[in-house]
Amino acid sequence: MERRPRLLFLCTGNSCRSQMAEGWTRHLGGDAVEVASAGIEAHGQNPRAVAVMAEAGVDISGQVSTRLTPGHLVWADRIVTVCGHADEHCPNVPPGTHKVHWPLADPAKATGTEAEVMATFRACRDEIRERVAALLEELGVDGGRR
Repeated sequence: MERRPRLLFLCTGNSCRSQMAEGWTRHLGGDAVEVASAGIEAHGQNPRAVAVMAEAGVDISGQVSTRLTPGHLVWADRIVTVCGHADEHCPNVPPGTHKVHWPLADPAKATGTEAEVMATFRACRDEIRERVAALLEELGVDGGRR
């Protein structure tokens, strides 16, 4: 039996974008993929990220904000950085590990009314869903376009 792909989503604080990407991967990829997320630092989950994912039927409330460790780098087949800071500060990855960068805007920096801020979080959530679905499809993971 072939080993499942192992994906690591890396962000600055592991509070929004990487958490949403982990949640979408679990939701769309199911048991066909292993997934984790981490941050250069650990800032805790952003409640707005949890809320907009719940709106889409994905519960990320049980995920934990985690700081990147050397073990993450060895474990992952593919590391996806979801912000420029994480991309710039990601340690060298082991041979055979593929690193890609998704330049996603930080919804936590959104300003305006609560409705405008939540609209920014929803747009980020939806973009991440599309990117995760495309990645799963690229990896041949059934369910990538659920």
